[in-house]
Amino acid sequence: MGPPPRDTHSRFPPSPARHRRSVIRRVRVLALLLSTRALASPEDAVVPSTDQSISHEAALDTAGQAGPPVDTDAPAASTRTVVTGTRLPRPVRDVPATTVVLPREEIDRSPTLTQDTLVRTLPSAATFRRTPSLVSDPTAQGLNLRGLAPSGVARTLVLVDGVPANDPFGGWVFWRSLPRLGLDRIEVVPGGGSALYGSAALGGVVQLFSRPITRTTLDADLTLGNLDTGRVAARAAHRWERVAASVETEFLRSDGYPLIAPTQRGAIDAATPSNHVVLNGRVEADVSDTLTLSARASLFRENQNGGTRYTTARAELAHFGAGARLRTEALGAFNLDLFGRLQRFEQDRARVASDRSTEALAATQDVPADDQGASLVWTSPAWSAAGLHQLTAGLDARRMAGSSDEQLFPPNPTPESAVARRAGGTQWAGGVFLQDLYALTPALELSGTLRLDVWRNTRGHQDVERGNGATETTAFDDRTETQLSPRLGLRVRPHDRLTLRASAYRAFRAPTLNELYRPFQVGTLLTAANAELGAERLWGAEAGVEVEPTRSLTARVTGFWNQLEDPITNVTLADGVSRQRQNLGRARVYGVETSLDWRLSRQWTALLAYTFVDPTVTDAPGQPALVGKQLAQDPRHRGTAIVTFDEPRLVTATVQLRVTGPQYEDDLNERGMGGALVVDVAVSRRLFWKVDAFGAVENLFDRAYFAGRAGVDTLGPPLLARVGLRLRDAP
Repeated sequence: MGPPPRDTHSRFPPSPARHRRSVIRRVRVLALLLSTRALASPEDAVVPSTDQSISHEAALDTAGQAGPPVDTDAPAASTRTVVTGTRLPRPVRDVPATTVVLPREEIDRSPTLTQDTLVRTLPSAATFRRTPSLVSDPTAQGLNLRGLAPSGVARTLVLVDGVPANDPFGGWVFWRSLPRLGLDRIEVVPGGGSALYGSAALGGVVQLFSRPITRTTLDADLTLGNLDTGRVAARAAHRWERVAASVETEFLRSDGYPLIAPTQRGAIDAATPSNHVVLNGRVEADVSDTLTLSARASLFRENQNGGTRYTTARAELAHFGAGARLRTEALGAFNLDLFGRLQRFEQDRARVASDRSTEALAATQDVPADDQGASLVWTSPAWSAAGLHQLTAGLDARRMAGSSDEQLFPPNPTPESAVARRAGGTQWAGGVFLQDLYALTPALELSGTLRLDVWRNTRGHQDVERGNGATETTAFDDRTETQLSPRLGLRVRPHDRLTLRASAYRAFRAPTLNELYRPFQVGTLLTAANAELGAERLWGAEAGVEVEPTRSLTARVTGFWNQLEDPITNVTLADGVSRQRQNLGRARVYGVETSLDWRLSRQWTALLAYTFVDPTVTDAPGQPALVGKQLAQDPRHRGTAIVTFDEPRLVTATVQLRVTGPQYEDDLNERGMGGALVVDVAVSRRLFWKVDAFGAVENLFDRAYFAGRAGVDTLGPPLLARVGLRLRDAP
């Protein structure tokens, strides 16, 4: 492994001895680059960071990399490794794409309780609505980056150690199935990522990385809070000589809070209780010095109540995976991943009186789904040809199948009333890609990626049963589509403290089985499926500058422009009540994201981040009233300010401010929602040995704000306070 990270916070110039060591390191790096060694796999190329900075940078050190040249005299943060942006480990400042990282130290210090709320502390990341997964229906937990057309379906790919976590039927993200105790870091790469990752990465990629298993460890959390919130989490890991294993579990329950705004709340409305349990296991074996095998399994169950007797949801998930990593001197590195998933989503829907005094069961829905997939990625040894090249090639395939089985209970049934509906199908998807990272000099690098995807929808059907016993069956035609996704990138470093980045890309997202076949209802609004949907397509570009005037200060500014063609949108129909999923035409999404990381002293750090987005519909055939409208659930302004005091002998404290600007619930921009300002705090102190006491409060000032206005006004979470004990036995 490489040398340990240097102290990134020293304000003194290097000594002559340090300068000589720096020159020696440069020579060693040059020799390494010319040796054309095989690139190590991500698992072998990273070690945990010991840096306690709040910086949204990689929390890893570089080791064994034979990629483009690395300036080892740069700040240590610049030489830490990230993986997601190029599918191979590289120093973060050498990646052409903008990459933001939440390291493990920052995850531990965060006042947030759930993973989706944690990710939303990055202003460029947002879920569909402002409600957290603590009370939100699993089908409304989609993720978007840089304001790219939010919806319940994620337009961002979420990976866990390289394996897709998005639901195979609807593209949703079950955030509560991703416990944080076993996380090493979260990498966020906004912008079209289809060139490397295919359909689901239309708007970018978020990847969660598990902690490496280096020795015997035991970690645990015990939390109690208001709203009858309780959380128990534990992780145990052990390494023998060549075999390592870990197991992790988490249980969380809460009574939630009344979602409906007080002015509309009725006799049927109550709090929103929920609970979940998750169990993860992982085994790794170093079969030889060059071959590593791994296996993992995960079980998850979640129960949600939307605040009334007949608004409930349940999700069950079993996930299995296996992998192999082979590293050779002559041929490079090979990474193989296999995975499979079985899951079930169940939901009850209510028919509510206008004064919300009574409700009746409107429908029950059962959505079983499964998927299987595989990916193989090859990384070449570095080779020279008018500069230094690093090739990466890969292929992947995935089968997704599912159905929506509904029992309907119309208020005034007739022989012609629909009483049951079953719809679903199978989707096959696969792709191949090739990437070249071409460093003309250490200061100038070009990147080029091209991917071809093919997907096919088969066995699509809808069966509707009437009250008189008659059944109407509709079989949808099989459909096949292809998509070519290029991406070009440029990274220039004219000065050691200045990095310039630019990229242009094309991306896409195929419609999910859910969008093609499953209708859904939120409040009083019914949204119909559409089996004729086509793929969304995105053209985009970004350019940015990163400046490190001192070792303690990093500033970033990135401008981006995206044009989304044929976005799948919930369009209000002529009756003003019903909606249908349609390919809307065209939308333009452009803006700027900025951040400032500042280590004021050894104990004090600060982060300021702001994202401005202008999401506008520019073309809407058949819906001229939508042209010029702002995309629904898409605020123009989002910002975060985080200040941390970290003195282990005394106390560690974090205060964070999250600001969200006004937005609209609907595509017609008629249901507006004001902005929201929320303050969160967290404090911890070592009691004895490795045991800490901690406390955290989300929404410290108990600010009330709208989370949604889909037929009925719902509220964001109120003050949530909790205290607990934490055992940290990690290196």
